[in-house]
Amino acid sequence: MFVEGTLRWQVTEDCPWDLLMALALRDLGRLGGIGSPVIPPLSPAVVPVFHGAPGGVPAAGARPEPNPAHPEPNPAHPVGTEPPRSALAEQWLAWFELAVDREHRPMESLLRPPHFEAFDRAIELQDLVMAHYDAAAGWARERHAEYARTSVEQHARRAADIVDVVRDREHELRRQAGYFRLDLYVLPLVASGAWIVAPHTVIVSTSLRDDPGAFRRWFTPVVAALV
Repeated sequence: MFVEGTLRWQVTEDCPWDLLMALALRDLGRLGGIGSPVIPPLSPAVVPVFHGAPGGVPAAGARPEPNPAHPEPNPAHPVGTEPPRSALAEQWLAWFELAVDREHRPMESLLRPPHFEAFDRAIELQDLVMAHYDAAAGWARERHAEYARTSVEQHARRAADIVDVVRDREHELRRQAGYFRLDLYVLPLVASGAWIVAPHTVIVSTSLRDDPGAFRRWFTPVVAALV
C-alpha cells in the first residue's frame, strides 16, 4: 500500500490479498454476475487445478470449465433478469463486502489453511475455498507481486497522478482541499474502469491505473466532487 496526501486529505492505493482471493474464488466458483456493482472477471483468468488428473490437466472427456466472462445462458432465468441467489453467492457477497471495507477488514487474512475456520458458518463458501485455494493462491501471489513491482518502479509517476490533480483543483478553487479520504484498490480485470464498492472505496482496473492520461481524466471529476 502507498499513501498520498496531507493532514487534510488522503488517498491510499493497494492491491489487497483477500480481495484478489475473493475475486479469484468467485471466478473459479462460477459466481459471475453477482454484487452491485458487478466487478468484471479477472485478467489473466485464474486457471483451475484439477486434482487427481495426470499433470494437473482435465481427464479426457471432462467437461471444460466455463469462461466466467461469458456465462452459459440459463433458460430458467432470461437474459436481463437476476436469478435467485444461492447460499454460496450470499456467503461470498458477505465476504466480499468485508474485504473491501478497510475500516472493518481483519488485520490478518481469513484464509488460513487447511481448515479455513473463519468460514465454519458459511459451509458452501468454505467448500469452495477448500476446493480451489491452491489455484487461487498461486494466481493471487503472481498478481500481487506484479502490483508491488509496478508500484515501486512507477511510484513517482503514480503519486503525481494523484497529487497533481488535487493541487490543480485547489488552484482552481483558490483554497486548500478540505478533509476527504479515498481508498483505491487496483485489480487486474478484463474491463478498464472504476467501480464504487463502499464509502470512500473504489476498485480501479490495472489497465486504467497504468494509463496516466486515462487515470487523470477519471480522477479529476472524482476530486471535484470531493474537494
